[in-house]
Amino acid sequence: MQIEHLPRHVAIIMDGNGRWAKRHALSVAMGHRQGVEALREIIRYSSDIGIKVLSLYAFSTENWQRPAFEVKALMQLIVEFFHAEIDELHENKVKIRILGGKDALPEEARKAVLMAEERTQKNTGLQLNIAINYGARDELLHAVKKLLEKAQKGEISADTLSLSHLEEALYTASQPDVDLVIRTSGEKRLSNFLLYQSAYAELSFLDKLWPDFKVADYRQVLEDFSGRQRRFGGRQA
Repeated sequence: MQIEHLPRHVAIIMDGNGRWAKRHALSVAMGHRQGVEALREIIRYSSDIGIKVLSLYAFSTENWQRPAFEVKALMQLIVEFFHAEIDELHENKVKIRILGGKDALPEEARKAVLMAEERTQKNTGLQLNIAINYGARDELLHAVKKLLEKAQKGEISADTLSLSHLEEALYTASQPDVDLVIRTSGEKRLSNFLLYQSAYAELSFLDKLWPDFKVADYRQVLEDFSGRQRRFGGRQA
């Protein structure tokens, strides 16, 4: 059955890999690997049903505080993911954009994400945003710096500055706002993810840990979204 009203932009906070690993008496690294398996199916399904933009929170600016062995394992997973999946993603016309500061990534991971962006930049299918070394507050600071540079060049002024200028300075420039935020693992917070873009997003918090999140769960969330009345600050007639 076709879902009547699909969100244009879905953002997912993929939480619970560590707790899944602990529950199954496995290493944290194995939990993250199992999370990648869940991720593959969600990307394929999003592409197949016509989601326009899918944003995934892979690694936050705060995640650098995790134990060094876990950070190293996550960075290696990023490299492995792009090397293993890029051919299929490209064939399916998925366009990849990395949200966050790429320069701070280890060299191998940085090369992998730059390669993925470059190879898929002309694709016209699903826009896949992967947030790596990302924080919404850092994104806003980054945007302000870009606007100040434009002001110094005389391209904009305080009198002409508008929200559209700010939005074009964000990592998600030219993309629609987030319609739906999904977070797994039972936590009920946004954790510094796409705060500006999610101003009027619908929120869905699930108790399932990310590695246990299946396409059937995703479809149920999308069907729930389809039935919601969205008012954007107005009042229903």
